[in-house]
Amino acid sequence: MADPARARKMADRIKEIVARRLDKGLRDPRLGFVTITDVRVTGDLQHASIFYTVYGTDEERRDSALALKAATGMLRTEVGRNITARLTPSLEFILDAIPENADHIAALLREARARDAETEAAASTAEYAGDADPYVKSREFDEDEGGDLADAPAEDRTEDDVDDLDDLDEDDTVVL
Repeated sequence: MADPARARKMADRIKEIVARRLDKGLRDPRLGFVTITDVRVTGDLQHASIFYTVYGTDEERRDSALALKAATGMLRTEVGRNITARLTPSLEFILDAIPENADHIAALLREARARDAETEAAASTAEYAGDADPYVKSREFDEDEGGDLADAPAEDRTEDDVDDLDDLDEDDTVVL
């Protein structure tokens, strides 16, 4: 196992070497506008994964992938000449999905903003489905109107009312 700092340095060096070589150009006309975004080297320094993006259409991406695959041997030779390692790592080119992921996230954010605007517009013209104040208010108890003493809220009862409740028989049911 190599030191992680050494693996990082080697990855940076490989990124620089491959990018410089691609900047000089390959003889393959299929190669499009390729950008090396990242390189990761395994802990034993035997394998390097090179992440890249291609500016263009899906067909140009596919053609660039084929061109990079065809040039892998030549690029590995170039890397072997320019690094100070006993063994030259194998190279693998992986299309980086960062631009597609960024576009997808941006589309989701636009959709969320549109939904928020619709909800805000609906809320500004909305009315209550029931009462404006849905919480139960205490009822006024009036014995003169034939109200039942047991229905009166506790805070509306007087001491006389409590005495009347004490006089109830055991068979009488009172809900408090």
